[in-house]
Amino acid sequence: MTKDSKDQLYRAPALDKGLDIIELLALQPRGMTRAEIVKTLGKSQSEIYRMLERLVARNYVSRSFEGDRYALTMKLFHLATAYPPMRRLVAHVQPLMDEFAGKSIQAIHLVVADIGNARVVARASSPAPWEFRLRVGASLAYLSTSSGQTLLALQDEDEATQMLQAKPDESTTVPAEIKKELATIRKNGYRIGASQQLVGVTDISVPIKSANDRTVAVLTCPFLPRIDKGAAGTEFMNMEEVLALLLETAKLSSAV
Repeated sequence: MTKDSKDQLYRAPALDKGLDIIELLALQPRGMTRAEIVKTLGKSQSEIYRMLERLVARNYVSRSFEGDRYALTMKLFHLATAYPPMRRLVAHVQPLMDEFAGKSIQAIHLVVADIGNARVVARASSPAPWEFRLRVGASLAYLSTSSGQTLLALQDEDEATQMLQAKPDESTTVPAEIKKELATIRKNGYRIGASQQLVGVTDISVPIKSANDRTVAVLTCPFLPRIDKGAAGTEFMNMEEVLALLLETAKLSSAV
């Protein structure tokens, strides 16, 4: 029996329609109307209506307040983070991030590639009374954040192109100044520079590598310089010391 005949033998039309809708909406961060989904998939209004209602009821898809624009919810993301490879990554890296935060007195977060954006999947808080940190689940643009640029720069050309093309409603043209920044990251193997969102924060982003030397995640420390002193008048780590500690943390986190 050929693969095509097996595919026909075990077809589940309703499941196929649901998966078609999910895969379509995954590439549409602003969602689509029911009419647009019907036209794109070439299905009848009634087929799409019934399937959308079930996906909304199961919380895979959300309906806009206006009632006729649909988008994916975060449910698939939460399911993905429960999947063993992601869970294993977070379980392995979390204690290393906790140790980094305790030694450096700085916050740190773990970022992976998501559809059209980077995504914060774990974090560790500084033991200091105050800190700057990102929430778990936060979406980060590839071209305008330290974590996103580091993820993008340290992929091969085809993978980087696919990451940018995952948001087809946005331009995939990389401005000249960002191309220069990406080239610097590739040369250094990490990014250290001013935050592109907040004054006074220096982002330090370093890659986590797989066994085949592919960048699978990024650790970012939003470094805040300290002008006070620690216990017994000890000095806090400076930026170069934090960079060295973060590189060591990423090395220990790699090849999980």
